[in-house]
Amino acid sequence: MHRRSFLATAAAGLALPSVVRAQSASTLRFIAEIDLTFLDPHFTPANVTRSHGFMVFDTLFGEDGKGGTSHQMLEGHTVEDAGKLWTLTLRDGLLFHDGERVLARDCVASIRRWARRDPIGEAMMAATDELSAPNDKTIVFRLKKPFPLLPYALGKVASPICAIMPARLAETDAFKQVTEMVGSGPFRFLANERVQGARNVYAKFDKYVPRKDGTVTWSAGPKVVNFDRVVWTTIPDNATKANAMLAGEHDWWANPGYDLLPLLRKSPRIALQVLNEMGGVTMVRSNMLQPPFNNVAIRRALLKAIDQRAFMEAIVGDETDFIRNPYGVFPNGSPMVSKVGMEVLAGPRDVAKVREEIKAAGYAGEKIVLIVPTDYQDLKATADVWADLLKRCGMDVDYVATDWGQMLTRRNNKGPVTQGGWSCFTTGWSGSSVDTPAGHPPLRGNGDSQAAWPGWYVSPKMEALRTEWFDAPDVAAQKAICDRIQALFFEEVPYWPVGQAVGPTAYRKDLTGVVDGHTVFWNVRRA
Repeated sequence: MHRRSFLATAAAGLALPSVVRAQSASTLRFIAEIDLTFLDPHFTPANVTRSHGFMVFDTLFGEDGKGGTSHQMLEGHTVEDAGKLWTLTLRDGLLFHDGERVLARDCVASIRRWARRDPIGEAMMAATDELSAPNDKTIVFRLKKPFPLLPYALGKVASPICAIMPARLAETDAFKQVTEMVGSGPFRFLANERVQGARNVYAKFDKYVPRKDGTVTWSAGPKVVNFDRVVWTTIPDNATKANAMLAGEHDWWANPGYDLLPLLRKSPRIALQVLNEMGGVTMVRSNMLQPPFNNVAIRRALLKAIDQRAFMEAIVGDETDFIRNPYGVFPNGSPMVSKVGMEVLAGPRDVAKVREEIKAAGYAGEKIVLIVPTDYQDLKATADVWADLLKRCGMDVDYVATDWGQMLTRRNNKGPVTQGGWSCFTTGWSGSSVDTPAGHPPLRGNGDSQAAWPGWYVSPKMEALRTEWFDAPDVAAQKAICDRIQALFFEEVPYWPVGQAVGPTAYRKDLTGVVDGHTVFWNVRRA
């Protein structure tokens, strides 16, 4: 399926003979991929909230994108007692945006709150006997057993990030949003300039002290800010976004539509860059509490109808070089990627046969409520293919068009569709968020807990394999466990993997220093 559009107004932008910059050289104007509905970086795994979180908050460690971590807020750390005693020491000069010093007790409170919402954080705390702040600069983990991934957990870019906030905010219930944005990161959030659904504004935090050493990549290294302000704009229409970039009204567009890439390539003033070769993965999540998808036989049958190429072509159109299928549990590019069970997604698709299997499995004509964030272009395209596929499989589909924020709210409803519930939704993750079992919220089998991801997949077997993965002695052992995880995944089907693709970000060529990994605003300068 192809999604093509002719954008005459955007094409006209190429003919502009010259551009008068509307903004100050000290302001970076950014077009976000979607509205920033949730500000709390612990509260949601949404990538847009992750990008916001890294502006306002800092993390104890940074991730380099190659499996390594380095100190960020920390001066250093020591590991003793056969890996069961970790002592972390804060750098000097760390301040929150309200002028207060960053203290170890702030970090402890932040870690505890974040860990209640994050899969690897939960595992880390399960391995912890005691987490304490014996003085203002020292954080101590006394562990029940070694947890070598502790630096990764505290510094990962996979959302939700372990953002450090003042203890007075971190003591907020992890399942209630923090709305006061006070961090110690390189930018201050200007709440008085926020226009919900349209604009968010950030100012350089002039008391931020970057690290003095390290390589700037992903979330690691010195975070040097070269702009006084970042104005973050939400624009619903892609043609308008393209015009704004071509006219020089904006500097950076997070995720240009694939159908606009040929147009952007023609401009001598715009650069396209892939920040992360794992790109993003797309999936359909079902509600496993309600019929018909509480029936695993129906979930398994639908696997045989999925044509990942069709799903990804609905997103990328003719830009098929960006497709990275086939995709199973872990994205291509991850050291944990597995080939086990992938044959179910390969070969010719026989929808008529799947239709009969679904009926034999017990489908009784229940209405399928598919909630669709129509303001998220890629997810809407995915949902359109999914709705068509379900209908061809003989299922009664109620296509509920909504926006991203309302979809996030509705998917928390565990009730039947007659009471505002839902049956399935399309969503996506950055590859780095689901590249191992350490994070990977949709793979968790803890659907009976408060921290469960919507869909409420319950699997003691999957949870046991995940625990085994954490205890594995080396990468080879981890990979072997991931093979078993993928085998169980295709048996229990907690979601349907519908494809993987990479996509470039677009920015004006007078910007330099754009950092790999994901959208961040330090190191970037105007030439």
